[in-house]
Amino acid sequence: MSDAPVFEIDPAAFWADPYPTLKAMRAAGPVLFVPQLGATLLTRRDDVFENEKKIEIFSSDQPGGLMTQLMGQNMMRKDGAAHQAERAAIFPTVSPRTVKTVWRNAFEGFTAAILDDLRPVRRADMVRDIAMRISGEALKVITGLTQIGWDEMDRVSQGMIDGCANYAGDPAVTARCNDCTAAIDRYIDARVPALLAAPDHSLLSVQLQAGLTEAQYRANVKLAISGGQNEPRDVIAGLTWAMLTHPDQRALVTEGTKTWLDAFEEYARWIAPVGMSPRRVAQRHVLHGVTLEPEDRVFLMFGSANRDEAVFARPDHFDLTQDCGPAVSFGAGPHFCAGAWAARSLIADVAMPMIFDRLPGLRLDGETRFGGWAFRGPLVMPVAWD
Repeated sequence: MSDAPVFEIDPAAFWADPYPTLKAMRAAGPVLFVPQLGATLLTRRDDVFENEKKIEIFSSDQPGGLMTQLMGQNMMRKDGAAHQAERAAIFPTVSPRTVKTVWRNAFEGFTAAILDDLRPVRRADMVRDIAMRISGEALKVITGLTQIGWDEMDRVSQGMIDGCANYAGDPAVTARCNDCTAAIDRYIDARVPALLAAPDHSLLSVQLQAGLTEAQYRANVKLAISGGQNEPRDVIAGLTWAMLTHPDQRALVTEGTKTWLDAFEEYARWIAPVGMSPRRVAQRHVLHGVTLEPEDRVFLMFGSANRDEAVFARPDHFDLTQDCGPAVSFGAGPHFCAGAWAARSLIADVAMPMIFDRLPGLRLDGETRFGGWAFRGPLVMPVAWD
């Protein structure tokens, strides 16, 4: 185990709002051991940015990690040539060209249909009724699992997310995760014959076309679902909340001074939908005087890095005028989020402008509650419109 200084946390308070604790961590030191998480945390932006690239020390290959045990070894849990080979295989699905020429039209079609369906109702929960549906429909077409409903996509995604963040070892959470991964396997099996007969740009199809093994394409589809549902869902709902509670920032977009993409990038810095990424220490290493031993668990704390006072002018404020370029919201190394282009298109090009255009007078209609630290977003967000 590393000899990093020990920093105790209150897990419940950390889940409810991690940012005060993360701020205290950055002040206490750049490398800290948190016994409640069983991990050594890197909390400052430059350390996360630099060390994420050092795969020979901070390895993504984690045979004993929760994600690998529960979902199979996907490309995110591989390094070097093995990772690059699978990343190249899925690139035809997530390339900027495919996003622009294939997925954006689909995004616009189902987002318009969802909002037109809800508009006469005049009130909804932004998370459950709008953001979750938009994200789920996007993931259906991108993964190729078009036969399931958006609500089922959200269920299996959330089950896996909870399982991968189950560091307390709750057996009920593990059981739900196993049920969700088994369901995804069944959905994949049902779609393979059709996609072999009529290939398309979907994630499952391009992996079949590239000749990836069954274990590989199963694991990578589960990876896409575990991250590709909750993150757009949480950003769509969270950014809507941020704009409604910061009218001065919304005005910057309305008047054309800033764009929806600017708003998206600043929100993802301010409330990182993915708060951390785990690594396994592959060899003995000394960082800031702390000795990390082989097999130590290290968390790269993206949520903390994105609020580093040494890097950002107003780290705790949602402010489109500040430079959020140094943020590591999508990662910073070879594991930079492969779905970044699709997320930007879905959220900044389509969902956000359509939501504010098609739901006139959109406003909060009750208390919004956030939760999470490994993954963070609104849990409940009542809204109404004219």
